[in-house]
Formats: sequence, C-alpha cells, structure tokens
Amino acid sequence: MQVKAVLFDKDGTLFDFRATWDVWAAGVIADLSQGDAALAGRIADAAVYDLGTGRFHPGSPIIAGTNREAAECIAQALPGRAVEELELFLMTRAAEAPLAPAVPLVPFLAGLSARGMALGVMTNDTEHGARAHLTAAGVLERFDFIAGFDSGYGAKPDPEPLLAFAQATGVAPEAVVMVGDSTHDLIAGRRAGMQTLGVLTGTAGTAELHPYADAVLPDIGHIPGWLDTPQG
Repeated sequence: MQVKAVLFDKDGTLFDFRATWDVWAAGVIADLSQGDAALAGRIADAAVYDLGTGRFHPGSPIIAGTNREAAECIAQALPGRAVEELELFLMTRAAEAPLAPAVPLVPFLAGLSARGMALGVMTNDTEHGARAHLTAAGVLERFDFIAGFDSGYGAKPDPEPLLAFAQATGVAPEAVVMVGDSTHDLIAGRRAGMQTLGVLTGTAGTAELHPYADAVLPDIGHIPGWLDTPQG
C-alpha cells in the first residue's frame, strides 16, 4: 500500500546513536561517580557501557529501554540513590545531550512533508526529552505527533503508541511506515500492522534488523529513494 505517513524512532534514527548517546553516557557516569574510579566502573557495568572505548555494548538494556529502565539499571550501582531521583536526573541530562542528526533534518523532513506525508516521533525516551531534542534541532513543528514512553500510550515494542499515531493522523496503519534502529521499533511496527524500515545509525546491524524490516537502509536519508521504488 502507498505510504501516507512516516513514524520515526528518535535515538539512533533521527539522531546518530553513537555520536550522541555514547558521548552523553560518559559525562553522566563521570558526574555520578564524582572522581571515584571504582564507582564509575560499577555504573558502567550496570549500564553495559565500556569505559575504555566510550561506547555502549550492543546488548545494553539502556539502548532501547525507557528512561525509567535506564534509571533502574544505574540504581544497581548506586544503592543509596532512589530510582525516582535518578530518573529525574537522567531525564534532565538527556534533554541536554549533544545531538548528532543522522542527516540534515530540516531539508529532509521538508521533503517528506512536500510529498503530503504525516510525520511523527515515538521514542522510549521521555516526551520532554523528545520535544527538547526536536526543538534544538529546529524541527519540532515538522511533526504531527510526538510521544514518549510516558505520554500515556505505552512503550515499544508494544504497538499501542504506534496505533495512537495512526489514529491521530487519520492514516490506516498499513499506510504508515515505522522507521527505527532497533528490533523494539520494528517489532512494534509489525504488531501494529505497519510497514517497517530499519536504519543502521544505531547499534544493531543488518542481520539483526532484517527479519523484522521490509528493508534496511544506511540511514533515513535513503527513505525518499525507497518510497520511489516500487515495492513487492
């Protein structure tokens, strides 16, 4: 079916994961450990983050998890800190993350809008973080729908937040393409009855994404070409 709407994941999709969140995590660990190298190591282990390389391991639950799940991971290394306190700390720090757009977003999104596409963002980050990042990138107004895990629709891989986008835009799920860098994104898309595109600007490779994707692209900049190619 012809695509009439595109729903994007945020981290690893609109923004390159490694260039944004690996750098952010190093600063968070440094702030929480306050110069205590042993504590920094424990926090990194809990986050499944390699301090030596400055990178999340692909299996880190923080990569596709919610802000709450990230706080629960880090709390394992900080038994004296409440999960709720860490959750607020991470939300505040995430809103200030050093953004690295996967492609120049302003012209890219303008091009999709010119095709008559409805556009949305559904992230397992907070809605506050999503709006802060999209505002900083100068593209907030390009989206018809923005939701985080805390927006009342649930979190991926559940399909409910994706179906909320379809309902909000009046587009049938089968005419929506869900674009993401993780299996959480693509499984949610399949469960919602949507078309799915994987992108390689996160931590997952083609082999991991391919079983759940109609196509795997290097980055979102290749979406117009995919749209122009007859499918099936």
